[in-house]
Amino acid sequence: MADHFQFGDRRIEFQAGQTLAAALTEAGERRFRETAKGGERGIFCGMGVCQDCLLTVNGIPNVRACMTRAENGMTVARQVAYPALDAAVEPEAQKTGQVLTPDVAILGGGAGGLSAAIEAAAAGADVLVLDERKTGGGQYYKQAAGHPPLDRQQSDGAELIAAAEAAGARILSGIEVWGAFDGPLLMAFGDGRAIAIRPKALIIATGAYERPVMVPGWTLPGVMTTGAAQTLWRSYRTLPGKRVLICGSGPLNAQVASELSAGGTKVLRVLETAASPLKRALAAAQLALAAPNLAFEGIATLMRLRRAGVAVNYGTSLVRIAETSDGLCATWRDRDGRELHEDVDAVIMNAGFQPQNEALRLLGARMTYDTAFGQLRCVRDRDMRTSVDAVFAVGDCAGLGGAPAAKVEGRIAGRAAARSIGRDIGERDDISDHRELARHRRFQKLLWQLFDPIPQHTETMTPDTILCRCEEVTLAEAEAALAAETGHLGTLKRASRIGMGRCQGRYCGPLAAQIIAERTGRPLEDLSFFAPRVPIKPVAISAILAAEELLDAKD
Repeated sequence: MADHFQFGDRRIEFQAGQTLAAALTEAGERRFRETAKGGERGIFCGMGVCQDCLLTVNGIPNVRACMTRAENGMTVARQVAYPALDAAVEPEAQKTGQVLTPDVAILGGGAGGLSAAIEAAAAGADVLVLDERKTGGGQYYKQAAGHPPLDRQQSDGAELIAAAEAAGARILSGIEVWGAFDGPLLMAFGDGRAIAIRPKALIIATGAYERPVMVPGWTLPGVMTTGAAQTLWRSYRTLPGKRVLICGSGPLNAQVASELSAGGTKVLRVLETAASPLKRALAAAQLALAAPNLAFEGIATLMRLRRAGVAVNYGTSLVRIAETSDGLCATWRDRDGRELHEDVDAVIMNAGFQPQNEALRLLGARMTYDTAFGQLRCVRDRDMRTSVDAVFAVGDCAGLGGAPAAKVEGRIAGRAAARSIGRDIGERDDISDHRELARHRRFQKLLWQLFDPIPQHTETMTPDTILCRCEEVTLAEAEAALAAETGHLGTLKRASRIGMGRCQGRYCGPLAAQIIAERTGRPLEDLSFFAPRVPIKPVAISAILAAEELLDAKD
């Protein structure tokens, strides 16, 4: 008998290694929970950031479907807006806690974190990698769960993980780090136990998460980020739908359109807000000269889309999404201003990225605001050292640069961290790595000249557009809350509850900060944004209490 779990009155069969989100999506189930205002939610980010795909599993509420592997015999239910709290099934830290004291702790098991682990371990350091996901490799390598690698990218990721383990690094998977404190000290929860990590040096490599295209209907079940759709397919061989529309800006959209099309999905079209690269021949030529191999890969992707009959419509934009009797209807505007409609199963979106820098900000690392990308970037020296003693930052959490650059930054930081605690790294120097890093950064700079990295502006939104998907606050409600007093982001938060939900303002925060900056005339900076708070991701209160008891006992 095939492995299965019960979902309401349905028996859902699943493949080994699949998450609940993947299994339910494959079964055609898209509605995972109800909201306080009567809305419905499904998988959106696919990486545990949005906190929207919550289910009740074996009586325990608030279980993220995208981060939880399906197990035979589970009882899974849609989560109601206000689930009952039952002490008998509340998750508890039932195992003895651990205090770990590695030489080097690395937060994040993607390209940058694994590369740092290899170098630090090779220098003789005791290295611990903390990975939130149970399937390693990060968002770029997206390892397959129970399937052979799809392509060279996944194979490279498997080799990187194996190299880190062979070097002697310990990799703890399924670890939720919820606090970062002076010391440095990390507080985490995993495998039913509280974990405190006190390293001599800490490398943050938490990556980035995707910006959505905020239009009316972007919170509906069936709307998800491009990365979520890619994870469903690459990690779990689950297609997001039979007919999909992809929108936003950036090369990831075209790549995922090609992958899904090859997998059997009918990709109706890719809506790209930027103009065609053919209209910017000089920038395209500079990009090709900067990295011919990567430029060729991009051209090959576009050719595959053309052969598959997938149109890439430049200078276009998504207008709104509405539910229909059998799916979604996406309305989009072409470059001539005409509104057109597509009936689809899923709308997939990526409008750039935001660095996942909450741990860095909690630790007090200095940030600067990048006006070109509309994001905070961590200030680092040549060794990837931040302004906080013994804390390094690599990859997209410090400012977007792509996976190839993250790997190089990881190598530099891994050696620097080992050197900082007295390990001998031999005759190795970083000159060649810095040259390679400069090439990668130049390529990224040229790449984003062909796309549209500027964050969405509220002037393009209709009043009924939801800004805060957690608290369901619309643009009109946010503006009304500021009608009497406009001086501070806290005013908006108190008056409207914007940013007070489970995702802690990761999606609405940048736009809320933008609104305040426009109202006050003050430039955007670190303090313009919602302050990160502990826990940086939701955990059970019992996990926090267990952590306090663990530290008290240790002290």
